[in-house]
Order: sequence, then structure tokens, then C-alpha cells
Amino acid sequence: MTVPPLPDTMPPVSREAAGVLPSGIGELVAYGVERPGLIPLWVGEGDRPTPAFIGEAAQRALRDGATFYTRMLGIPALREALAEYVSRLYGDPVGPERFFVTVGGMHAFHTAIRIAAEPGDEVVLPTPTWSNFFGAVAMQGARPVPVPMQFDATDGWSLDIARIAAAITPRTRAIVLNTPANPTGWVATRADLEAVLTIARRHRLWIVADEIYGRFCFDPAHAELGRAPSIRDVWQPEDRDRVLFVQTFSKNWAMTGWRVGWLEGPASIGRIVDGLVLYGTSGVATFLQHAAVTAIREGESLIAEQVAQARAGRAIVCDALRAVPGVELPAPPGAFYAFPRVPAEPEDICLAKRIVDEANVGLAPGSAFGPGGEGFLRLCFARSAADLTEAMRRMVPVLTPR
Repeated sequence: MTVPPLPDTMPPVSREAAGVLPSGIGELVAYGVERPGLIPLWVGEGDRPTPAFIGEAAQRALRDGATFYTRMLGIPALREALAEYVSRLYGDPVGPERFFVTVGGMHAFHTAIRIAAEPGDEVVLPTPTWSNFFGAVAMQGARPVPVPMQFDATDGWSLDIARIAAAITPRTRAIVLNTPANPTGWVATRADLEAVLTIARRHRLWIVADEIYGRFCFDPAHAELGRAPSIRDVWQPEDRDRVLFVQTFSKNWAMTGWRVGWLEGPASIGRIVDGLVLYGTSGVATFLQHAAVTAIREGESLIAEQVAQARAGRAIVCDALRAVPGVELPAPPGAFYAFPRVPAEPEDICLAKRIVDEANVGLAPGSAFGPGGEGFLRLCFARSAADLTEAMRRMVPVLTPR
């Protein structure tokens, strides 16, 4: 991924700021966002507004005066709720001292990278992966090291453990592991997780675990008690001090615009996170945190509805696109993205723009997600059945060989 040259008229900027890559997704959004009737499937959010019971909790907190400066690591009630949720979901008792509230998952990831890596260090990223990871690593002055995953048109994506091991150098400080994965839908097996942990132990590396889509696991062969396998399922006590979990309220609780997330890690880094939050954001708005407590304690039925909608959307999209000659689309076992490839159309940005022009449907180009994503398209299926059915009706003729 090459950084474009800066215009001559730009004033001097830092190397880290100049090294931040523009978003390939943003290029497509800018290309098609103003078109009347366009069905936008290019970003990672559903079409469901935040439910009223969460919004009403925020309103109550406002009425009760929750408008003052807050604790940098989060209000105690939210940290306790997060500990209860994680302990219940994974059967792994953890305390509230491990949880640090952030301004969304992106802030959690930034904080994790600031803890794990210094300027000049290396961070290993299995790719294709969420494009924001590259930018966050670059903003820290570190170097993202992409390690392409393997793709099979029938079996889908798999992690190449040998490639990851070969990518480790004396400058490596962390491995980012996103499972279920954006954009591929790949879900790590227990064997994958054990292998990555073994590499991290051997080289004393951090693992930054993005398990944001852990509740969106559709393949029974991959599922652990109705959710995706987690590093927690295979780690040993000594691993707890080397794993940083990135999480958000955005996906499970339909709260993308609220910008509330959390970082989980060893309690010993609490003092460090406190300082990073203080000088970065000075905390998450107090009334939003109170709403997040309500979401996590009363939102299990909402999560079930979200997962059911995504499962139905997956079927609509996969049934339609897999019937098109020349389209390669193994059913994604997790997350809520389809990542099809059309080998006859290798220029994914051109193809995505043609789909905007001819079908009025917005998809993200696979090349935006790093090495291995070229030639693919990402489609978010966390949408209503009506929207997805109409999107497929429009898209199939565009993709069908003429």
C-alpha cells in the first residue's frame, strides 16, 4: 500500500501524519453517496437505529445531571457491567479492573497500539483486514507488516501460521488478530488461536485481539456455545498479561454513532491507560456510559435479533451471488460481510464503481483491506431482507457474464 505524494502547497506535517493512508472505502463512498436510491452496503453497520430503551437511558442520565467530567477509565457501573458480561459470555471470571472505556473501538485499538509499539516497531497484520488498522499503526510511527491469508474458492479463508512465524523480526512487538474477521468473515479455530499464542509466547509479543464480531458466528462447526472461539478459550494464566482486547458497542447493540467501546487488558496497565485517555479524549461522555450500562444489561434479546437478521441477510446474498457464473463466494462463517471475487473482473475499484453506475448499489473494494484483498468486493449484509433482495436483483445482471 503506497502513500500518495503530498501536494506542494501543503504546509510541513509530521512523518506519522503524512504516512496515514487514505481510505479506499471512502473513495467509493464519495463516488456514489449522492446518488438517489442507492443501496449503501459499503460500510460496516446495519440499518437498525439504536433501540429506544438505550436512548431513554441516556435521556434519564441527562435529566439526572450526568454531564460533568468523568473518570478516565470509565464509570464504575460500566466497568462492572463489562466484567459481568465477559465473565458470563466466556465462562472466564474477570474483574472490572481489567476494563477501560474508550471512544469506540477505534480509540480502543489506537490505545492498544500505543501501549504495544513504539515508533519504528513492527505490527503483524493478517490480511485482508480492516483498513483502519493500517492507519492506526502508522499514526503511532510503527510499521504495519501485512501477512496475506490463504484463499480457496470452495473452503474460504485460512490463516497461514508459517507465514506469520516467518514475518516476526527483532522489531516485532504485536500481532493483530481479528476474528471473526472484517472483511472476510473468517473465524479462527482453536488450533489457529493456540498457534498464534505459541508464537506470541516465544517472542514475548502482545496480541491485540479484535473480537468485535464474536456474537456473529453462523457456522456450527466454528461456534463455541453460540459465539465464535476466543483467545480466552485457549490461553494460560501467563497469557493474560500479553493480550489486549478491542471491543465496541457499535455492532451488537446498534450503537455505531454513539462512539462507545472498551479496551480490556491486565489491570497493571490501568495507570498507563488513564494517562493516554486523559491526554487524548479526557473520557467518554458520562450520560453515554450510563446508556451503555443499560445496553449491556438489558440487550441480549437485541443481540439475538441482530444475529438473526445477519444470518438471514447472509443467506439472501450468498444464494444470489453464488448462483452467478464466475463469482467466487464461500459462505462466510462469521461477522456480517460477504467478500466475493469475480476473477474475470480483477480491477475491484473499477468493478465497484461500475456496480454503483449500473446497479446503484455501493460496495467496498477489496484492495482497501490490504494485500490479498485485490479483486474482491466487500458487502455488508446486516441489512433488511427487502434492501438486500433488491440489491441482489440489481447486482446480479451486472455480474452475470455477457
